Amino acid sequence: MLRIFISTRLRRYFKMCVMMKISAVFIEKEIKNHTLTIDLCARINAPVRAVDSLKEAYAYVNSSDDPVARGKQTLILCRNKGTFIKNCPGTREYNCCGYEILHMASFCSMDCSYCILQTYFHPPLLQYFVNHEDMWHEMEGVFMRNRISRVGTGEFTDSLLWENFSNLTQRLVHRFSRQARAILELKTKTVAVDTLQVVEHNRKTILAWSLNTEKVIHSEERNTATLAARLKAARRCVAWGYPVGFHFDPIVIYEGCESDYKAVIQKLFTCVPAESIVWISLGTFRFIPALKQIIQERFPASGVVYHEFIPGLDGKMRYFKPIRMNIYKKIVQWIREAAPDVCIYFCMEDDEVWETCIGYTPSEAGGLPEMLDKAAAIHCGLSMPEDSAAENQKVKR
Repeated sequence: MLRIFISTRLRRYFKMCVMMKISAVFIEKEIKNHTLTIDLCARINAPVRAVDSLKEAYAYVNSSDDPVARGKQTLILCRNKGTFIKNCPGTREYNCCGYEILHMASFCSMDCSYCILQTYFHPPLLQYFVNHEDMWHEMEGVFMRNRISRVGTGEFTDSLLWENFSNLTQRLVHRFSRQARAILELKTKTVAVDTLQVVEHNRKTILAWSLNTEKVIHSEERNTATLAARLKAARRCVAWGYPVGFHFDPIVIYEGCESDYKAVIQKLFTCVPAESIVWISLGTFRFIPALKQIIQERFPASGVVYHEFIPGLDGKMRYFKPIRMNIYKKIVQWIREAAPDVCIYFCMEDDEVWETCIGYTPSEAGGLPEMLDKAAAIHCGLSMPEDSAAENQKVKR
C-alpha cells in the first residue's frame, strides 16, 4: 500500500514538473501575507522574492536572450486590480461567440509556436491572481443574471495548467453546479483531469480540448499532451458525466493536411460519443504581424507563417478566404457524417464563410451567442431566460 501511495505521489509530482517548471517567484508586497499567497508559496520549490514593484519581475524576464521562454518559468503572485470577468476580445467585423473570460491567471508554460500570448502580454510571464474574494463577488453577479452566461478560464491561460498548483478549478466546478443559468468551459491541451473526477458538477462544466493533427502537435505544440492522450482524457470526463467540447483552432494548412484532419475527426468520434459533445469550433491559423518574427526566432523549423496570407478586417494575417473555405467545407462535412446534430461554429469568420461552408448565417439562427446558449441549455440543463430566476437567488456558495 505504501508503494502504491508513493507511486501516486510521484506521478502527480512528475505531472506538475512537466506542466509548471517554476524557477523564480515574485510577490507583490501588498499581498505577501495573504492566506493564498502563503499557501501557494509552500507548494512551489523555487526562490521567492517580495517586490515593491512588478517592474523587477519584468526586468528579470526581459534580461534573458529568450524572454518568452524565461517568462514561462517565472511566476508573479499578485492582485488583479481590474475585473475578473471580461468579454471575449472579438471584433465587429466577424461573428463573435459572446463568450466571457474569467481572468484568473495569465500566460502558459506550454510552448505553442502560434500562441498569440507571446505578444499579448508585455512581457509575457506567468501571473496568478490571489484576490479570489473579489473574483467570487463578481461571479455571484454572473449567477444572478436573468440570462445564460458562458464563462471560461482558457483565453489568457490554459484552464487546467494550474491543477497541481491550486484547487480553484475544483471550487469553480462545484460552485457552477449549484446554479442553473451559467456554464463553465475549461479549455485545455493537457490531461490534468484527475482532480475533477469526484467533484460535483451537475453538468454545468464543459471540458473542452484544442485538437490538431499529429504533425501540428508534434512540430508546433511543444510540451502539450498528445492527441491520443487528449481524446482519452475527454473519454474519461464523459464517463464521469461531464459534457465536452472541441476546438479545431488553429487549423493549419500544409501539404497533406486534409487527410490528417479527417483522421483526427475519425479518432475523435471513435473515442467520444457524439451525444456528449456540446459544440465543435473551427478557426484557421491567423496572427498579428508582430508574431511572425517571434515564431521565426523561437521556432526556426516552423513553417506556419510561410503561406498565402493577407491582412484580415481585424488586422490579423489570414489565409486567403477561398483557402479557408475549402478546408472548412471538408471538415464540416466529415463532422456531419459522424454527428449530424452536433453544434458546429466558426471562430471569428464572416457571413460569407458561414453561408458557403455551413449553409446559413448566424443571424438566421438568432445570432451566434443564441446558438451556443441553446446548445449549452440542451446539454447542460440550463434554464432559458424566460424561466424564473428564483433558483439562482436561493443558491449560496
